[in-house]
Amino acid sequence: MSGCAWRVYKADGSSVNWIESPYPRTPISLAVFLHEVGHHVIGFDRYKRRCEEEYHVWVWAIEQMKRLGVEPDARVRRRFKLSIQYAVDKAVRRGIKRLPRVLERYAPDRAA
Repeated sequence: MSGCAWRVYKADGSSVNWIESPYPRTPISLAVFLHEVGHHVIGFDRYKRRCEEEYHVWVWAIEQMKRLGVEPDARVRRRFKLSIQYAVDKAVRRGIKRLPRVLERYAPDRAA
């Protein structure tokens, strides 16, 4: 279960935001849906590092779930953790010089 968020720029200078995600029927599909929406809410250029953007988008999505009265279950919490670990690991592989403090606990040598 995955999704994607992107922005298309038109020749006239306008843009259209798009998401691709599962239809939200379960807590995990709702989490993925909200995560993709969160990319547009937070903005693609708010954070310099992609791994940091992923973290904040996941936090936003989980907060929205709770606000809607849907408690994030074990699958949602696991997806959050694995997604952030993957994003941090990718940043480390690509040579990130310094991880944002909030992501240090997800670093490959610290992940448990």
